Amino acid sequence: METTKQTTALQGGEWLIKESNPVDTFIPEDFNEEQNMVMDMCIQFLDAEIIPIIERIDKLEPGLMPSLLQKAGEQGLLSTSFPEQYGGLGKDFITSTIVNEGLGGGHSFSVAVAAHTGIGSLPILYFGTEAQKQKYIPKLASGEWKGAYGLTEPNSGSDALGAKSIAKLSDDGKYYILNGQKCWITNGGFADVYTVFAKVDGDKFTGFIIERGFEGFTQGPEEHKMGIKGSSTVQLYFQDCKVPVENVLGEIGKGHLIAFNILNIGRLKLCAAALGGSKRAATISIQYAKTREQFKMPIAKFGAIRHKMAEMAIRMWVCESATFRTAKWIDNKEHELLAGGKTFAEALLGAAEEYAIECSMLKVYGSEVLDYVVDEGVQIHGGNGFSDEYLISKAYRDSRINRIYEGTNEINRLLTVDMMLKRAMKGKLDLMGPAMAVQKELMSIPDFGSEEEGSFVKERKYIANFKKAILMVAGAAVQKLMMQLDKEQEILMNIADMAIDVYNAESALLRVMKLTDTKGEAAVSLQADMMRTYLYDAADRINKAGKDALNSFSDGDELRMMHIGLKRFTKVEPFNTKDARRRVSDKLVADDGYHF
Repeated sequence: METTKQTTALQGGEWLIKESNPVDTFIPEDFNEEQNMVMDMCIQFLDAEIIPIIERIDKLEPGLMPSLLQKAGEQGLLSTSFPEQYGGLGKDFITSTIVNEGLGGGHSFSVAVAAHTGIGSLPILYFGTEAQKQKYIPKLASGEWKGAYGLTEPNSGSDALGAKSIAKLSDDGKYYILNGQKCWITNGGFADVYTVFAKVDGDKFTGFIIERGFEGFTQGPEEHKMGIKGSSTVQLYFQDCKVPVENVLGEIGKGHLIAFNILNIGRLKLCAAALGGSKRAATISIQYAKTREQFKMPIAKFGAIRHKMAEMAIRMWVCESATFRTAKWIDNKEHELLAGGKTFAEALLGAAEEYAIECSMLKVYGSEVLDYVVDEGVQIHGGNGFSDEYLISKAYRDSRINRIYEGTNEINRLLTVDMMLKRAMKGKLDLMGPAMAVQKELMSIPDFGSEEEGSFVKERKYIANFKKAILMVAGAAVQKLMMQLDKEQEILMNIADMAIDVYNAESALLRVMKLTDTKGEAAVSLQADMMRTYLYDAADRINKAGKDALNSFSDGDELRMMHIGLKRFTKVEPFNTKDARRRVSDKLVADDGYHF
């Protein structure tokens, strides 16, 4: 496959068919001084204000969460991404992503903040009229008012457009009369402002801004949940609720644009928050492993525990690499659209939509990294991990929701491939050319010609081959199944898993290459260990997912040939991952936590 080195910014999904350049790749080591200070400020806020009273938060002490949100607002932690004209700090997308990560280890508080600054406020900021923005955004930015979002209903979760809530224009034309109910509403018990969706005239899916105190609007009791117990979650009830016509959000019948566009940004931010939670949970577990002694030595010295700690670090480091690579693309695209005359809202929404594929992949990976870290964290704590006295048990329960909200991980896997194929159909992404080239390569004799010179040649070749594996499997699936492919969810999930692994592996490699250029090879040997371990393990996972997909729609000689191709494209040289992990875990123990 001919890969062209990236010089201009890649469009969404283009990483699959183009080779990226480390110089153009943003990495966390590129944070400026202010961004590092913002991260420190968030972590200090959790250490000082949240973690010491985490039990009180979990008991839903009346008024406590709203007061904590207010306190965060006073420190400017809620208003990072709001424009200055509405009382915000007007910071870039990278900085607002850093805030999500920095506050991500705050258990239920993290959920309340993310809901308030994200789905609770952004619909009004991006889709509101000037009057709506002037009225609501300054109070939401400061934390004086709290925001919530009502999309899900008892019978419509992933199928958001299947909502049953309805709104009718009153006879005098002054109000929409809203009837229906919403469930799982985060911050619902104390919010002042809600973005709620209903169908006007039974079919026009539309957004509305609802205020606490509107006639006909009530809420149910707090839900008892498995985790994130301190986050307010209630049902909302609308019985002939009178909503002034000036509170319609966006256009009648265009509510889906609000609902789905807001989710793109939310998915990347959820990944960042999960990453922050992962780092905190990993650090707690590493510190525990250093102090817990068995057989007259700290368990941190045992190989089985060292493997767990290192694997946590590898997954977090890879996740961080992919997250900020993508966040910078969104940031760049936003500036490009602003320069082209788009409004603030159009620019950010357009940028997030451009990289919706990557946002979906990150949501899946970030939430699954956190689940891995807390699960192994409980294991490292042994019996104590099962006790509520230890914070890791709370982290374990709190983590589980992340694979469900902002679109389940199943939905996001399906979306990843669906969006790729739709872009190819529209001519926005040339998948056909590269896929045909891979097919041609399968029929030819492998080229064992002279190797390129330079560093990371092997690893770059692995990535190029992994991409060929995806193109081969996806290309064959499209050819074979045509319009039936969308009904073959298992195959789509296999391809999505391949894509997630390849995007992560490439992001990790680019980060190591860039660090090596600036710091030299010796200074980043542990990062190279993490990257190489991930690549080595990813090769097997990509091979397995590819085989599972191929076996389900192909047979005979064709299947045998593609298996040979898949083996060729996922072949990597032997690598001692045990020693690499031991070197990484030694660093974690020496640093008393995850501090890469």
